[in-house]
Amino acid sequence: MLDPILDFARENGARPEQLRALLQRWLKGRELALEVRGFPASKRLLAALPELRRRLDALASVRSEHPSSDGATRLLIALADGASVEAVLLARAGLCISTQVGCAVGCVFCKTGEGGLLRQVTSAEMLAQVALARARAEVRRVVLMGMGEPAHNLEHVLAALRYLGTEGGLAHKHLVFSTVGERDAIAALRTHAVRPALALSLHTTRAQLRRELLPRAPRLEPREVLELALEYADAITWPLQVQWTLLEGVNDSDEELHTLAEWLAGRRAMVNFIPWNRVDGFDFARPAEERGKAMVAHLRSRGVIATLRTSGAQDVEGACGQLRARSTPLRRRVANEVRAETS
Repeated sequence: MLDPILDFARENGARPEQLRALLQRWLKGRELALEVRGFPASKRLLAALPELRRRLDALASVRSEHPSSDGATRLLIALADGASVEAVLLARAGLCISTQVGCAVGCVFCKTGEGGLLRQVTSAEMLAQVALARARAEVRRVVLMGMGEPAHNLEHVLAALRYLGTEGGLAHKHLVFSTVGERDAIAALRTHAVRPALALSLHTTRAQLRRELLPRAPRLEPREVLELALEYADAITWPLQVQWTLLEGVNDSDEELHTLAEWLAGRRAMVNFIPWNRVDGFDFARPAEERGKAMVAHLRSRGVIATLRTSGAQDVEGACGQLRARSTPLRRRVANEVRAETS
């Protein structure tokens, strides 16, 4: 989807260096201009810049902004066909973007999965989310943790990563590919020109519980998918981020902690415990903050790096991956079954 726009610039005389400069300015949220030494812009190219800008702007636009009391801002972004996705400006110059409209994985604690997968987000639309966010705030880190499973839209995601890690000026380790764990996707990342950090949405060490919480994730055992991700982390030498959404009475037990510590001690990984963002109608709850801190302390005592993350933008329902509600009957059934099993 970006290629026709780039072709338009080339047809109007843009040389490779000029095209790169234009992409850099767009991806950094700036006005289009040409400042390439030794390559003066032709009158034809200068005259084409407004139309080039119009075509880039047509990829996506901010429909509404929802600032949170904690400093995060949710952006509702309209795509050209009327579909919408959400991006979240985070603290410390972070940005969470979406890779799909909807999601097919169907995590039962996540709002996105309610309507299933509607369509893929193109690489150009992913880049447009970054450009729109950078026009509003500094962004030095981009995480693909919003709507969708990046591994299910791999061709477009890899193309977007290539631009973000080159013209976008973002360090590869500050690009984060979040996944529930797809063998082929992890293998593809290992040979890609831009190898991002990896975040694995693990959420539990128990196979049956993971199948219930992530009903349409690949049927890999938790230990197996973790090993695949750890092998990738060893290859790129940046730690694996193990994502663990904390659900009270579901996956916050001592048994989970002991197993996780056994699996990760001495490995290139860190655990991010993320208290679940409350969503009306969902039959889950956040553990007390003291419990989260105790879980972090336990893992650290076993030599595993762990943090208790702040769930940003709760007052505007801004959590990445919790943007659409699943059906109440399914959420209630799974929550009740899990609590009965763990009681």
